Amino acid sequence: MKKEITISELARLMNVSVHQIRYFEEKGVLEPAYIDNNQYRMYNTDQMYDLSHILMLRKLGISVQDIKACMTSYDAEQYEQIFKQSLQELEAELLRLTKLQHFIRKVLHEHQHTRTHSQNYEIKNRAVTYLQPWVRLQPHEELHARRLAEQADSMPNLFEADVHYIWDESGTVIMAFETTEPSDCCLTNGNYLSYHIQIREEKDLEPIIQQFYDDAAAMTYHLTGPLVLIEKSYLSLFSKNKLHYELLSLIKP
Repeated sequence: MKKEITISELARLMNVSVHQIRYFEEKGVLEPAYIDNNQYRMYNTDQMYDLSHILMLRKLGISVQDIKACMTSYDAEQYEQIFKQSLQELEAELLRLTKLQHFIRKVLHEHQHTRTHSQNYEIKNRAVTYLQPWVRLQPHEELHARRLAEQADSMPNLFEADVHYIWDESGTVIMAFETTEPSDCCLTNGNYLSYHIQIREEKDLEPIIQQFYDDAAAMTYHLTGPLVLIEKSYLSLFSKNKLHYELLSLIKP
């Protein structure tokens, strides 16, 4: 009985396809132990180890061409560096996926919430929210793409963030986004009157804001502090490009 095995037996043993093994042979990173009289390619334990190392390096993202160089000239320190580099890349990818997971959950939660609470007033108790100012608009100043592009470096993932528009008494609007760092620009803790809206154009905001204040007065809520408008642009996917906003204003105790 032969001690060596055929290519199909090697493929089954290593849980790969015959095509993969032939590909590695074509690229010169794996060779059979010998070819028998029937032209069968035969493999022994040495090729099993070689193939296992090739598959391991492929899992680490090493190209087949680089694997050939690795297996012919790399020492222990160089292999250690490969694993460290792969670990760094994997940790970065895990961080990216974790952030994406949190964002997807946020979008689904916000979509469900706005679907069930749209056009309804709510009282929300909020903790302190620190904000990073981004763009300051003077009264009657138009917000346009050029203005946003000039500030692009300071605002990552613009349309994935909740952009806060804060009106002060002079009519100046500060565009800001949430930050974990303590900041002078913040929403204080307390109860806020909240109202979710969907509109086609920004010009539709003014009468809605006025109605917001009128309704608050009718409900005997005394609002204090600046008016805050939170834009949730990612929700536009669910409603044929309508703009989604949440109106917030602190209720005076």
